[in-house]
Amino acid sequence: MKRLTVCVVFIMLIASAVSLPFVLNPGFGQAPQGSQLTQVEQSPHYRDGAFHNTLPTPGYTGDKGMIAAWWEFLVAKRENARPPQPLPLVPTDIAGLPQAQETLIWLGHSSWYLQLSGKRILIDPVFSNYAAPFSFLNKAFAGHYPWTAHTMPDIDLLIISHDHYDHLDYATIKALMPKIKRAIVPLGVGSHLRYWGMNSDIIEERDWNQSVRVDDSLMVHVLPARHFSGRGIKRNQTLWASFMFETPEQRIYYSGDSGYGPHFKAIGEQFGTVDLAIMENGQYDQDWKYIHMMPEETARAAQDLHAKAVLPGHAGRFVLAKHTWDDPYKRLAFASRNKDYRLLTPKLGEQVNLADPMQPFTAWWE
Repeated sequence: MKRLTVCVVFIMLIASAVSLPFVLNPGFGQAPQGSQLTQVEQSPHYRDGAFHNTLPTPGYTGDKGMIAAWWEFLVAKRENARPPQPLPLVPTDIAGLPQAQETLIWLGHSSWYLQLSGKRILIDPVFSNYAAPFSFLNKAFAGHYPWTAHTMPDIDLLIISHDHYDHLDYATIKALMPKIKRAIVPLGVGSHLRYWGMNSDIIEERDWNQSVRVDDSLMVHVLPARHFSGRGIKRNQTLWASFMFETPEQRIYYSGDSGYGPHFKAIGEQFGTVDLAIMENGQYDQDWKYIHMMPEETARAAQDLHAKAVLPGHAGRFVLAKHTWDDPYKRLAFASRNKDYRLLTPKLGEQVNLADPMQPFTAWWE
């Protein structure tokens, strides 16, 4: 009995040590609870205590064991995973832009600043130099990064596609909070924002195929994606999504993180055409082929959407996969040859003029 007691105490100590970082670090966020959990449980995409994709979507598809594969990913040295020098950058003064100017700016990885229909919109902002629960993990590419919460104007709309660390950053959100007027997020993600101190009155959570009427000139549609969520041990407690920004003049689509699937064709059929599709294009691998698209699938998804122009993201700042840093751009550029859409490749911080469909860009990664 004494030996059993010692073993139980030892196991409890280990469990406490493992869980302590989650307790002490508010950046892990908080899963939906109480009335918010009740709202989540009413979703047709939530069952057995978790959200689900519309198609079976295994997170790992490799031949090796998952632990062995992750260990290899963490410790193996890969050539050209990071650029040999800082990426070219245009240090646009975002706060100084005329608010009526309709423009889109890539802020690295999957962070975007959009001015549309007189609204200042910030999408998946990560201004920290890491994309992880702790600052010593997953450091950003080398180089000066000029955008911070301090340099941002007041934000009319904050858009969060899902709760992974490279899309929802605790330090960034905390610093931005006084400037955020309204947030539109998938079901459950609001729990993190409330836990961090955001006023519940400005948070609007939606399920797939639900919309938010911002005003007479802007509608935001929350749409399906094929991915997963989670900031700690338990996955899929919050929903993941893509978005359509619709005005009387144009439609701009943001894919969020997504594997390829029939939802792209369904969205294309629902909306007819998309003027600009901001598409995931990076952090892919055959070991997780259903949760991130290969560049060739990104090109196919853009065609499914009937996109007139495509702007790739989800690369260019963090290493979250085994491919070289420039592979996403090379492969998508090749896959986009002779397609019906234009491939837009702005540098970091370079403005995309939404009123100019012929604006030229360079292959800056070459």
